[in-house]
Amino acid sequence: MFISFEGIDKSGKSSQVKLLAEYLEKMNYEVVRTCEPGGTRVGQKIKLILLRPSYRISGISEFFLYLADRAEHVRQVIKLALEAGKIVISDRFSDATVAYQGYGRGLDIAWIEALNEKATQGILPEVTFLLDINPDLARQRAKKKDRIEREEMDFHHRVRQGYLELAKLHPERIKTMNGEGSPKEIHLAIRKIILKYL
Repeated sequence: MFISFEGIDKSGKSSQVKLLAEYLEKMNYEVVRTCEPGGTRVGQKIKLILLRPSYRISGISEFFLYLADRAEHVRQVIKLALEAGKIVISDRFSDATVAYQGYGRGLDIAWIEALNEKATQGILPEVTFLLDINPDLARQRAKKKDRIEREEMDFHHRVRQGYLELAKLHPERIKTMNGEGSPKEIHLAIRKIILKYL
């Protein structure tokens, strides 16, 4: 089973990935916890380029770096774990590129989706949890800001809107959660949903 977590930066994804992985492991499931960018050794190098504030990168270059990261992530981590019957939980996947580079940067969404399909080998999460949070609150949570987090607020509002549009388009897969609740409340709500898939 493949599960992904999405949302703007500082929406609480990493905390919920950890909580869900621990919950499933207590139920004796084998869980692989991973992330994008940076889920592989190659991906960690790409992540440094993508997020370092001193680097100036065009939207198209950014997009292709994320695709390279994703292609290796699928090949080296996700596909092998799924074939071994493990549960994969990823902090971000292909929806992030549609939201950030499509809605955020204004790149052609149909083009992004076509290339995403190549990079992912057609693999999609069975369920995606979208942690929705107001970008103004998210910015207050950020102590150190990476290159993406330093973008103007309009960019982050466009990304959030992109995620909400994706949730409307794919309600059977994308479950929108109120990311402004307490971590425990969000986790319990996620547990109720995930039990339907196990």
